[in-house]
Order: sequence, then C-alpha cells, then structure tokens
Amino acid sequence: MPQYDRAVAWSDWIRDGVEVEPSLYAADFRRLGEQIDALLGAGCRVFHFDCGDGHFVPPVTMGPVVLRSIAPGIHAAGGVLDCHLMVDDPVHHFEEFAASGADSVTFHVEVTADPAAVAANARGHGLGVGVVFNPETTPARAAEAATAAGADIVLCMSIHPGYSGQAFMPEALGRIAELATLVDVPIQVDGGVGEDNAGALREAGASLFIAGSSIFGAGEPAEAYRRLRAAVV
Repeated sequence: MPQYDRAVAWSDWIRDGVEVEPSLYAADFRRLGEQIDALLGAGCRVFHFDCGDGHFVPPVTMGPVVLRSIAPGIHAAGGVLDCHLMVDDPVHHFEEFAASGADSVTFHVEVTADPAAVAANARGHGLGVGVVFNPETTPARAAEAATAAGADIVLCMSIHPGYSGQAFMPEALGRIAELATLVDVPIQVDGGVGEDNAGALREAGASLFIAGSSIFGAGEPAEAYRRLRAAVV
C-alpha cells in the first residue's frame, strides 16, 4: 500500500483559525469521487472519515478500502484526511489506516486507560492524533486524556456516535465552553452541525466543524460547504 508524506501538522491545516470538514459518511456513495472533487474545487482541504467497527458503535461504516480509493486524489489536491475511529481497539487499526492514506486519527477516551501509549503508537505511524469524547463523558476527563496524549485536537461529540443525520444536542455548547477552559488545542465538534448553530459553536470555542447532512443533504454540497464556512470564519 502507498505511503504518504505527513510533514504538515494540524496547526498548518487550519486556515483563518477555522476549518469546515465534510463528513464523508453522509456522502452519496454512487457519486463519492464527484462530490469530493466538487468540494476540493470549493476550497475544502480537510475531509472527515468515520470508521465504525460494529462493536463500539452499532454500525460498520467505511474502512481502509474506501480510504485507499479516495486518498490519492485528495492528497494530490493538497487535502488531508482526518479519520475518526469509532472502534474498541484503535491501535489495531493505525498501521493500515496510515498505509491507506490517513493523515490523522482520533480515538475515543472511553476505550483506553493509557491515552499516551495509544497516541505514541499513532505517531509512530506518522499520524496526527486527536481524542474524542461522547456526550456522557465529562470535558474534564477528555481534557485529562488529551493532555496525557499530547493531542493535536479534541473532538466533542454533539450526538451519539455511529449514525449520520442525528439532531444536534444543545448541551454540547456548554461542554465545548467548559472544554475550552481546560485545553489549549483546537476543539472539533461533530453531530448536527449546520448554519443555524455554527455561530454559537464558534462562540463557545469550537474551531473545527464536522458537517455531514448539512453539506451532503443539500442539493449542491460545494455551495453548502461555502455557506457553512462563511458562517464560521
């Protein structure tokens, strides 16, 4: 499998202090390549890739086979792939994800007692590292894990992970605001993000906005991406 140059860090991927990341899990898979190309043409540079194992979350979602098919074109256009591993054993997957084109992996604090060791393993494969926490997990616990891991980003779930198209949980605003007082890295938010709540999420402290249905559920994903980015920059 091909290897990719990952010399660029998360801090260099974020433009104007903010990024909107289309969540490919919500894409029309009959038109996946076409939709990615349109988003690249609209200026998108960070794509979110969800992998569910059927254990930590109920569904089995996308995996390395899909990643390998889309990574070369995204990388050739200067884009990167941010992979959210909704899995029980993230370390098991790092080698294949790195070889398949992932640029960063985010693992759940709920599945590890040693986030520093998990992060070190990911970095050993040349990957950026994020930590993610579910709605039932406290921001304090997430911040502790992020600090131990030396995480590049922290992802606050604003839905229960696993299924695209869920409604935004308003209590995420307070959790993001609390997290922002505890960490000094970019805060990512995932779940029900759209133009109606993006401004409030930005004000709370988020700077990385993962959007699935609000981009791919629109008639023209590229235009929806432009509108959402304009709402947060």
